[in-house]
Amino acid sequence: MDPLGTPFVPGAVSGTVSGAAPGVGSGLAFGELGTLGLGALLTLVVAALLIGFSKTAIGGVALISVAVFAAVLPSRLSTGVVLPLLIVGDVVAVRSYHAHADWRTLIRLIPAVLVGMAAGWAFIAQVDDTVMRRAIGAILLALVALQLLTRWRQRTATSAPSGSRPESSTTPPTTPPTAPPTSPPTPPTSPRTSGQRLAAWGYGSLAGFTTAVANTGGPAMSLYLLAARYTVLAFMGTMSWFFFMINVVKVPMGAALQIITPSTLLLDLVLVIPVLVGTWIGRWTLPRVSQQLFERLVLITTVLAAANLIR
Repeated sequence: MDPLGTPFVPGAVSGTVSGAAPGVGSGLAFGELGTLGLGALLTLVVAALLIGFSKTAIGGVALISVAVFAAVLPSRLSTGVVLPLLIVGDVVAVRSYHAHADWRTLIRLIPAVLVGMAAGWAFIAQVDDTVMRRAIGAILLALVALQLLTRWRQRTATSAPSGSRPESSTTPPTTPPTAPPTSPPTPPTSPRTSGQRLAAWGYGSLAGFTTAVANTGGPAMSLYLLAARYTVLAFMGTMSWFFFMINVVKVPMGAALQIITPSTLLLDLVLVIPVLVGTWIGRWTLPRVSQQLFERLVLITTVLAAANLIR
């Protein structure tokens, strides 16, 4: 794949020299990732900032990061670079919301998620880089559609008569609670119906497949928890633990598939500080911005990025 085609910073990666010999051109060499010029590195720094931001503010921003990494780096290896950075952000999210997780839901989703992850790993093992890049683009477009559906369902819930629906959201509230409750909010008890079991298997397997292939399982899980009418804190606690555990489980398989290598980990060392800075920016920014406008910009930019990958 031509690693120069990022849609976010036109010309920013023109300094990338894939496979350049030592000492040729300017940039840092990262083994099979090639030599990354200043423009490419700055683009990845911004993408890493957005990963951190997505973990503490608006989750949909992570879709932009996935598209940027896949555009700047070889698509297969880009997933191996992104995964450790996601885990760093997950640690911050778990520390913030760990007390509010609904472990019954997490346990109920495990079988479906594992099936989806196995299907995703089998897909990765069988396809070449071009197919992988286009698959990531197609998945991103599908997840944008899920995000739009989530927003529509939020508006429907907001327009319902007062008291008819408990609070729910796919992202933290624009104004964080001044003081956490002394005990975790009690998530709703999911009825043991065939419809609930089907939803758990459908959303769980989709989240497992998309997170294995492209590290983009967030929208599927968001939609599932939104449908279950979780409070904001229960939503964030369950999401943070879910992705922390899933992403840690993915590390050995990523190494076995050789998408996590010493070269990708070296690049992660360069990008881990921007991720941590992004988590701080997210926590500081969330109460101060118009979330609705920002989410619209995220969706538009993600569509453009996905279209670039599919081309």
